Order: sequence, then C-alpha cells, then structure tokens
Amino acid sequence: MLNPYLLVLAVYSLLLIGIGARFTRVIRDSSDFFVAGRKLGSGLLFSTLLAANIGAGSTVGAAGLGYRLGLSGWWWVGSAGIGSLFLAFFIGPRIRDLAERHGLFTVGDFLELRYGKSVRILAAALLWLATPLVLAAQLIALAWILDVIAGIPKPIACLLGGGVVIAYFSAGGLKGTVWINLVQLAVKGAAFLVVVPLALSAAGGWEQVQARAASSGNPDYASVVGIGPAAVLAYVFLLAPSFITSPGLVQKVYGARNARAVRWGAGLQGVVLLGYSFLPVLLGMSAATVFPNLENSELALPYVMTHLVPFWIGALLLAAVFSAEVSSADAALFMLATSLSKDFYKAVLNPTADEKQLLRVSRWVSVLAGAAAVALAIFIPSVISALSIFYGLLSVALFVPLVLGLYRSLPGRRACLIAIAVSLAVAALVHLLTAGQGYSIFSPTAVGILMSLLLMLAAGRIERVGQRNK
Repeated sequence: MLNPYLLVLAVYSLLLIGIGARFTRVIRDSSDFFVAGRKLGSGLLFSTLLAANIGAGSTVGAAGLGYRLGLSGWWWVGSAGIGSLFLAFFIGPRIRDLAERHGLFTVGDFLELRYGKSVRILAAALLWLATPLVLAAQLIALAWILDVIAGIPKPIACLLGGGVVIAYFSAGGLKGTVWINLVQLAVKGAAFLVVVPLALSAAGGWEQVQARAASSGNPDYASVVGIGPAAVLAYVFLLAPSFITSPGLVQKVYGARNARAVRWGAGLQGVVLLGYSFLPVLLGMSAATVFPNLENSELALPYVMTHLVPFWIGALLLAAVFSAEVSSADAALFMLATSLSKDFYKAVLNPTADEKQLLRVSRWVSVLAGAAAVALAIFIPSVISALSIFYGLLSVALFVPLVLGLYRSLPGRRACLIAIAVSLAVAALVHLLTAGQGYSIFSPTAVGILMSLLLMLAAGRIERVGQRNK
C-alpha cells in the first residue's frame, strides 16, 4: 500500500511541475528567464525572496539547532532577516536601478561593469564551486524527511527531490518560479502557523519545555542569547552578509518593476523572516522535550511531522517543508544556471550568442548543475555543514566588493582581485588554526570580511592619492 505521506508529496510535486511547464510557452527570451522581464511588483518579489530564504537551513536545519541549542537557535534564520533588511533599503534599490540602466542580468554583470572582466570571472568561479553546496543541502534535508516517513534511502530521496526542481525550473525560469514560489509560500505559512502550537501542546506546553531545559543542565536553553555573544556574532557575520549580496537574491531584485517594489517587497520579506525565525526553533525544542535522545538533531522536524501531530497536519507540514527545500533549491539552481550561461558561456566562450542560444544553454546548464548537486548531496553528511561552507565563502568573497562597488568609485580591478584572494586565504587559515572557532568574538568569516574591507579601503586611498599626484 502506498504510504499516504508519499501520495501527498507526489500530487504536490506534479502541481509544481505543471506550473513550471505552463510557463515554458511564455518564456520568449533570456530576459524573461533571467529577470522575469523586470516586471515583478512588490508582492511577487516578496513571495519569491521569502520562499527562497525559507529552505533547508530555515526548516530542518533550524529545527535541529533548536533541538540542540534551544531558543538561541533563532540567530541562524534571524541573521538572514537582518541581512534582508539591509538588502531592501541600502543595496537592493541602488543595484536594481543600475541593472535596468545597463542591462545587467547577473551579479557577474555588475562586477564586470564596476571592476572589469577578470573580477567577474573570479567571482563566478567561486560561485560555481560554492552554490552546489546550498542546492545539495536542500536535497539532504528532503532525504532526512523521506527516510523517517517512508524509509527511502538517501540517494533515492536526493534523486527524487532534484528531479522535481530541475523539471519546473528549467521549464519556466524566474518567470515561472515566482508563481511557483507564491504557491509554496502559502503552504509554508499555513503549515507552520498551525503546527507550532500543536507541537508545543503535544510536548506539554512551554512550561514543560522550560522544565526539560532546566533538568538537562542547560539553564540558557530557553534564552535567545543562550549561546553567548561570540556565537551570536559568528552567526551574524556568517549569514547577514550572504543575504545582502547573494547572487540568487540580488538577481531576483533585478527583476523588480522599480526601486519602490524592492523596498516594499524585500523589506516586508525581511520583517516576516525575523518573525518566522522562531517557528522551526520552537518545533525543535518541542521535539527535544518528547524525544531527548535523537542521534541526529536534524531529524527533529521529521519526528514532529510523524509523531507529534495528526496525519493531516503532518501531511501539511510535509508539503511545507518540501516547498521550503525545493524553493531554496530553485534559487540555488537559478544562481548556477544564470552565472554559468551568462558569466561563462556568453562572456567567455561565445560573446556573439543570440537570445535563443543563451536561453537554450541556460536550460541545459540548469539540468547539468542540478544533477551535479544531487551527486554531491549523497555524500555530504548534514544540512548545516553544507550551508556553512556556502555562506562563509559567499560572505568573504562578495560582500565588501559588491557594497563598496555601489558607493565608491575606487578601488579598482587589481585591488578587488587581491582583496578577494587574500581575505579567502586568511579566513581559511583562521578556520584551520582555530578549528573553526575564530578569535574571541571574531569568527573566521568575520576576520575574512574585515580583512577584505581593510584591503579595499587602503587600496582606494592609495589610488586616490595617486590620481591627485598625477
């Protein structure tokens, strides 16, 4: 007999693929595929950004952190909300207007406009290395769920999830994805708002969760700053810059109708993300109260789904979590497909490629990149480990060059290349020397970002003095 959870998942997957296929006929050129024709209003921008930001790390990963760390697991998603507000009001409107003025489709386009082609190629290469990790993380989260509810082995679960994302994204691009994200967001919102109070009730209520924390010897389990200032800052430095400059998010901002749509759409998304951040953590804490001896904390959410709530609620949560994983997966696939086709194929291999060629290559790249991420997901052990590598690399490499590039005319190409290379090397060295702990309140990612900032500012001053002396 077919597992009822799998039946729900199969029907829902067919719905998503059907929506993507519907948009195959209306994708006329690369502008539709890459930036949705730059016609996204604040509502669609809000939904596609929020759908992308509530993924494996924000559901399975965050619930796992809640299980282990308690309420201070909030900082994993909360830091992303902080970054989203900076994107909405300081970075997004400015870079969106530049994108329309100069016909930019990718973050690589902006980096070439500001620093030159060599910076574009270096940043794109780093993105190609890092982005499969975030896509793999979504598939790992889905694998944990399918293992608990149906005993499906991890490799098969990764293949199933990857197949759904590849099918609807390669068909509809960003224009199709934003409508799929709207459906996914409605399912996520309904599920988490219903499930959290039920799960807390099943665990005996908030008082019982607090009592369990006290008996476990962790008095700070119910405190939002229980992990201490150093760990809080580590999360902020790791995640906030990534959600300000992530190519997948910035390129969705490119698709906004105008700067006002960016401020309202991305800003409201950041506020909602801050509030949502508590929900998966509370589910993880509820699971810890009822199932205190799980070997893998990332199984907390699947256990809530199958053991703490009635079937129909669990099925709704399954659809919501599946929505979360595949919506973040399509955002990662969006980054890979657009960067490889525009920053490599168009910029390096075939500068004369026309719209039809670029669209065809984008679709094939999305299929191949998705397949590579599936293979990677089979071997990476956990969601948080995969995402931490991705966010750290993205923050150190892109945050300072992108932000300074928007507000300063200097430094130039050479300084930017040196800053990226040195800051990445320094962050990696600090990570190795301190076993990932960093120094005092400065995590390896924070040290890398500060090094990049110092190098870029120093180089800019030297170049400015040199110009005055000519």
